[in-house]
Amino acid sequence: MKLSRRSVIRGLGLCMLAGALMPPAGAQSSHAMASYQGGDREQKLAAAARKEGSLLLYTAMPREYVTQLNDVFEKKYGVKVIVWQAVGESILQRVLNENRSAPAVDVIHSTSTLLEALARENILQTIHSPVQKTLIPAALPKNHMYASDLQYVIVQAYNTNKVKKEDLPRTYEDLLDPKWKGKLSIEASDNDWLASVINDMGTEKGTQYFKDLVAGNTLSVRQGHTLLTSLVAAGEVPLALTVYQYSAEQARKKGAPVDWFAIEPAVSIFSGVGVARKAPHPNAALLYYDYMLGPDAQAILARIGYPPTSTLVESPLKGLKIKYLDGAELLDGQARSEAQFKTLINSSR
Repeated sequence: MKLSRRSVIRGLGLCMLAGALMPPAGAQSSHAMASYQGGDREQKLAAAARKEGSLLLYTAMPREYVTQLNDVFEKKYGVKVIVWQAVGESILQRVLNENRSAPAVDVIHSTSTLLEALARENILQTIHSPVQKTLIPAALPKNHMYASDLQYVIVQAYNTNKVKKEDLPRTYEDLLDPKWKGKLSIEASDNDWLASVINDMGTEKGTQYFKDLVAGNTLSVRQGHTLLTSLVAAGEVPLALTVYQYSAEQARKKGAPVDWFAIEPAVSIFSGVGVARKAPHPNAALLYYDYMLGPDAQAILARIGYPPTSTLVESPLKGLKIKYLDGAELLDGQARSEAQFKTLINSSR
């Protein structure tokens, strides 16, 4: 999530893919098909994609989930998906560096903040696809240069051996009770969540609230959402304020002494898919874009535990009040929210 405007323009000198995929002979521009609305869009893209043979995907998603998604795509369309997996910052810098010389990537899958950064650098293809009409409105930015296919919903999690369900806080103000002293934790990169909660409370009231919470009950900071969920399961952290719902739910289903709840509205940060404007395999890339937003992939994401963005697939979080955070707004406010987190949370450590 921590992608500032500076990240877009600075180069880290990362190496480009050795032996990067080259476009097949006679590859055509994707521009026409990117906006094609005909009922035979899928058939046209699939036929052209099979001639291209493959596509290159950069993604931050765990490999086991990517494999589930790609197996279905490859079996359905006969197009190979070659995957390079890395954290968001590495993906961003690699795409920027390659774009200056020899573009290799076809599809980028990462957070909406990263995709917005790439869109502002004119690296992503503008797309108008019929599948976009099936998405929740918040999943599609006005620029149409990427679309969100899943949500990272931030909720609260607790160790069921350390905290009784009847004692759970119903409001943020309940966390000021001295009984929570030394029992609370937050993930180190959740400045966007913090900014959202403060904004909902009102800047002055929200800022004072977190000052009081940290001063009165302390708030440990842990690096990584997976780690934080594991610490809750181990009992080292009785109550975590910011974990990903799907991760807590997976741990619960595996028998860990973990459960989750939400002080509503739960905060949702989107992850999505974008097609490179200079994609070497443009038709395969567009086909994959439509696939990730369509019912097949959306159903897989829902089974994994991610709330989908398609209105055609039921969300595992049906009935939960959710606040969607906009990628463009997050990028614009990144420096401010990072400074806010540092002042209110990190300075107390």
